[in-house]
Amino acid sequence: MNLIWGIIVVSVTLKCWIGQIIIAFSPKVAVKIRIAESESNMDPTFFTDMRGQAIWDAISLWTLPVAGLLLMINNDLWTYFGLVGGGIYLYFVGRGIASRMTMQSHGINIGRSNLKVNLFLTLQGIIAIVTIIMALTTLT
Repeated sequence: MNLIWGIIVVSVTLKCWIGQIIIAFSPKVAVKIRIAESESNMDPTFFTDMRGQAIWDAISLWTLPVAGLLLMINNDLWTYFGLVGGGIYLYFVGRGIASRMTMQSHGINIGRSNLKVNLFLTLQGIIAIVTIIMALTTLT
């Protein structure tokens, strides 16, 4: 079970982290490979906020992929990375959904791929919650 969950965690969360790195440091490439929308498709305020969030995410989202890798090799440190990384990803998901909903409710154009982004964020949140629960059960 640990090996399978570790593979799932690494494969899904690593894509998220790498995607945020690309969005943060090369937004034109992110648009070209279709992991982000161009600035012309959204309000400049939202675009700027998204870039700022991506920079921070590029710095912090590495923790859950590391937890998955450690889980795959049966290293006990995975639990701590799983708790911290899971918490960071839950924050990432909550902030992402809440800021999108709030901006949209205030008439700010947040782009066209809202459903796709919300599904992606929901998947990240589920992975974070399951990983946190697994880590907590391992510690008790």
